[in-house]
Amino acid sequence: MFVFVSMNIITMPILDHLSALGDETRTRILALLEQSELTVSELCTVLQMPQPNVSRHLKTLSSEGWLLARAEGRSRHYRLAPTLDPAAQELWALVRTEVGGRGIYATDAERAHTVLDDRRRRSSAFFADAAERWDDLRTELFGASASFAPLLGLLDPDSIVGDLGVGTGAFSEMLAPFVKRVVGIDRSEEMLAAARHRLDVAANIELRQGELEELPISDGELHVAFLALVLHYVVDPTLVLREVHRALTPGGRVVIVDMRAHERGHGYAEEMGHVWPGFELETVHRWLRDAGFETPRVQPLRPDPVASGPLLFLASAARS
Repeated sequence: MFVFVSMNIITMPILDHLSALGDETRTRILALLEQSELTVSELCTVLQMPQPNVSRHLKTLSSEGWLLARAEGRSRHYRLAPTLDPAAQELWALVRTEVGGRGIYATDAERAHTVLDDRRRRSSAFFADAAERWDDLRTELFGASASFAPLLGLLDPDSIVGDLGVGTGAFSEMLAPFVKRVVGIDRSEEMLAAARHRLDVAANIELRQGELEELPISDGELHVAFLALVLHYVVDPTLVLREVHRALTPGGRVVIVDMRAHERGHGYAEEMGHVWPGFELETVHRWLRDAGFETPRVQPLRPDPVASGPLLFLASAARS
């Protein structure tokens, strides 16, 4: 008499991994994708296999957690998953040690190098063709701020920054994600209302009404102070710079962008309320020294070809 015993068979993850690694093509794919991210067509070129065969193996490896894929247009880019489970990591390390750099795997590596070189050449060819129109193309794709936005990463994320003459808050909006807190100062209630409307979701921006000649800021409260196209609106820039020096912590910095001296003073005074027709660079340097700042640096900015206004300068200095 035969007795049949029913048993629940438990499939162990390591057995699934053994099945995936039991095929040479799949191990070749893993070896390639551990080194570089490749598309299906690039893998076909390297492996010298038809697309249906390669896609079938990619589907198997992806379903078992070996690969990650991302879509880019009509292509999919594959790479080895960065976080394999411990069993998979140990098995793959053993297989890689046995086959890596030998025979067909070495040939695959050479072909992959050629494929990646072709990719780089295509990218270089694009830039060679687009060089003359690249600035316009980049601005069209990413906006004008893409050129200087990386500089915001130089700010200490724990710093408190003053946007002195905050206006409608455009600059504060850019600063806020990179620093601990932004303090925006403006004397115009209308400008502050526009800034509040723009910045109502920014929790780390504080707006205060006040004069730059008498800043509503405590001694040493700021780490950095920006005066962007505002100094030509004040009657006494030297008083403003002394106030900024007071508001900065020792070692803090002031950064100024404003107009160089120009011949359009009367028109701008009438139309836009300018008090100063720009500034001589030597004068700004002296004012910073007299206000107590160390190592002032004042230099002209290159003209923007689409700008119709006066030329600009940038000045920066450290608080003693």
